[in-house]
Parts: sequence; structure tokens; C-alpha cells
Amino acid sequence: MTHSSIHIDVELDKDKIPENITWRASDGKDEMQAAKAMLLALWDGADKSALRVDLWTKEMMVSEMADFFYQVFSTMSDTFKRATNQQELADDIKKFAKDFSRKFKAIQAEEEKNINV
Repeated sequence: MTHSSIHIDVELDKDKIPENITWRASDGKDEMQAAKAMLLALWDGADKSALRVDLWTKEMMVSEMADFFYQVFSTMSDTFKRATNQQELADDIKKFAKDFSRKFKAIQAEEEKNINV
């Protein structure tokens, strides 16, 4: 049996807000990799509930968060398809991701337009 592990370090400021997030996978690069945000979800089969850890650093820009969520939604669609073979539902998730990104960009454009007025 093969064993693999993921190590995550989170450096917090005095108010316990993440300043730095680094991670390393045992079957990846040896050095720690920097990240500005992370979403970790685990399924508790006994309780039938999702356990989550959602963290982001102070440097994470709103536009980066929107891109991050778009990519997470898109990859969730792919994962759901592989796990369930439910193409229609996977397509719905992918469509939501695209709509989310489009709406975010429209909101950003409107906010920028209002700033420049």
C-alpha cells in the first residue's frame, strides 16, 4: 500500500488572520509552496456531513478570489462527473461557474465605471 500526505502551514497575525499559507504534498515538490487561499472539504461518512476549512491571506484580492472560485466550481464539475457519471448535473455546475464569472466581471466593470465618474 502506498502512503501519501499533505502538509499545510498557516501563519497567523496577532488577530489570528492568515498572513501566509504554505503547503507540500509528499509525492510532489520537496519545498513548501505558497498559496493565498485554500478550501479544504472532508466528508464525514458517519455524520453524513461536510467538514470545511476556508482560509485566505490579507493579500488575496477580490478579483483573485472570484477567479479562485470560478476554477474551484469548474473542477468540482469535473470531479462530480468522474465520481457519479452524471453529465447533465456536471454541465449545470460548469454553467453556474461560467455565469458566476460573467456576473462578477460585470459587477467589477460597473464598480470601476462608478469610481471613474
